[in-house]
Amino acid sequence: MSRIPSLLAVLVTVALPPFPDPDLCAGAFVCRPGGGALLEQALPPISDLQVPADLIDLGDWYLTLPTGEEGDPDDVYPPDLGAFDADAWFRLNDTRDGVVFRANAGGVTTENSDYPRSELREMRDGELASWSNETGTHTMSLRQAVTRLPEVKPHVVTAQIHGGDDDVVLVRLEGEELLAEYDDGDSSIVIDPAYELGTPYDLRITAADGRIEIFYNGDLAAEIPRSGSGWYFKTGAYVQSNPERGDDPAAVAEVVLYSLEVEHSP
Repeated sequence: MSRIPSLLAVLVTVALPPFPDPDLCAGAFVCRPGGGALLEQALPPISDLQVPADLIDLGDWYLTLPTGEEGDPDDVYPPDLGAFDADAWFRLNDTRDGVVFRANAGGVTTENSDYPRSELREMRDGELASWSNETGTHTMSLRQAVTRLPEVKPHVVTAQIHGGDDDVVLVRLEGEELLAEYDDGDSSIVIDPAYELGTPYDLRITAADGRIEIFYNGDLAAEIPRSGSGWYFKTGAYVQSNPERGDDPAAVAEVVLYSLEVEHSP
């Protein structure tokens, strides 16, 4: 969920009839005798946003970076993640309304992957999150944009449900085609056949009742009948290339995350 560290009062004129409802002339509204009112609206001063956690609540996530020792990349956990940024891999964008995740093709990988990542992994109450869609409803809602891709193999995973040692479902951009990928990559559903780099989109992934639903810009784009346990959400830039695929080690995938919220019920 987006978080506002401090507030700036901004006055916005709201048209009202000459004799407005007295109930309206209270709280944030200040009514004028001749009609109209002033509404104090709270907005965040950009100057107060210094690190990613000032914009996105990162209390229930940890971050994996494409740096460190091969097979053992750097991880940043709460509470350290609350004050962390890494200019090359994880930072606020220039307009300070999004968090930039960057992973280079030649970066450090985890033990069980051939590809680097700058990616958040879900936690819950200070422990690694682990849940099942056979009970309850589990939803990750976010707004993001892919802004850069490697040239030779222009693929990046931007969001996923992971389970145990394997992927459950990936949201993956391959060139211009945005996909929901599952069954270890053997099956996929096209979410957007002509995605343009830099275009923000809204994504909601819901896992419940033995299935996974993916909504893209408010519309149901994929429904996958799959159930399991030991699942958790991930999001960021998980580049799907490396020098063995022909990309330069410095080639990057870049994803900007504007908002993020996870809900589990009951």
